[in-house]
Amino acid sequence: MQPIRGALHLMYHVYRHILPEVERELGRWRQRAEAIPDIQLRQQALNSMYYKKFHCQGGAVYALLAPKFRKTVIRLIVAFQTICDYLDNLCDRSSSLDEEDFRQLHRALNDAIDPTRPLSRYYEYHPEQDDGGYLTALVVACQEEIGRLPGYRAVFPEVARLVRLYAEMQTYKHIHPAERVGKLQGWYEDYRSKHGREVEGLHWNEFAAACGSTLGVFALFAAAGQPSCDEHLTQAIREAYFPWMCGLHILLDYYIDQKEDAIGGDLNFVTAYPGHVDVIDRLRQFTERAAALAAQLPQSCFHRLIVEGLLGLYLSNNKVKEMAHGKKDVGRLLKDRGWRARFFYLNGRLLMGHREQTQPGRS
Repeated sequence: MQPIRGALHLMYHVYRHILPEVERELGRWRQRAEAIPDIQLRQQALNSMYYKKFHCQGGAVYALLAPKFRKTVIRLIVAFQTICDYLDNLCDRSSSLDEEDFRQLHRALNDAIDPTRPLSRYYEYHPEQDDGGYLTALVVACQEEIGRLPGYRAVFPEVARLVRLYAEMQTYKHIHPAERVGKLQGWYEDYRSKHGREVEGLHWNEFAAACGSTLGVFALFAAAGQPSCDEHLTQAIREAYFPWMCGLHILLDYYIDQKEDAIGGDLNFVTAYPGHVDVIDRLRQFTERAAALAAQLPQSCFHRLIVEGLLGLYLSNNKVKEMAHGKKDVGRLLKDRGWRARFFYLNGRLLMGHREQTQPGRS
């Protein structure tokens, strides 16, 4: 397959190659989830795949960067993202607020990216435990697919770093509401004391948001499908994605979820900004930095399209239409990004309309 040349070329391959493969993989894991003995674990596993399927669909786009290992990368990304979504649901809906419980559950992610690590007792501190081997099967699937990627040794240190940050953020985010912000702020200050230049100019909530994205991990998985992958490529990808592209991803996610997070009492990294901060201005700054760094990567067209695709995907969500200044915000964010961002926005609006017509209501 030729390198991605533009938005239409990208979307052709997404619909032709990526989405059907993702659907097959999710169908396989859905069958496995339906057999989970514990009703609570089964429900969260199925809900995570039903309501968060687009995470796997979007993440699997990175497989286009590794055409010779496309199916391997898709299987890896779907299995890894399914673990993330399942654990997020589990922690969100759990009667537990125990940091040790959440940390132990997220060991699954650290085990998944390292085939040399033994499996752990992930539910050791969790109220429900009998998943019939579902989480372990996902971990093993990741380890097996990783073993097929010729360049994985080069990317592993940065993959491990990003996954560790993701797991830590998820752990702190789900503990008792009275402790969350303090823990996250302290964690950020500790990180900044060791890696100050990397997070220079970021607020604590922006750092946490960047840690909450899996896009950098997926870009590295795809790079590992190239036998010529080396430390220079790995470093360039990590610097482009963390914190800027990853931060943009999750800040947009929280931007559209402000209302429902307020209703549910959930921590939202956008509403956590100090009152004087112009949220849209910060999102524009993240967009500009992400686009500039994406332009410096090999296959830069693909990575720039990811930036513009993120804007289109999230801003086209109906939740934005319901915001008091939603239309104005969309205009400000799309203003400098050209026709490709508007193409993804319009594509997102069409998909949103189709989803509204076909998706059954929640019970």
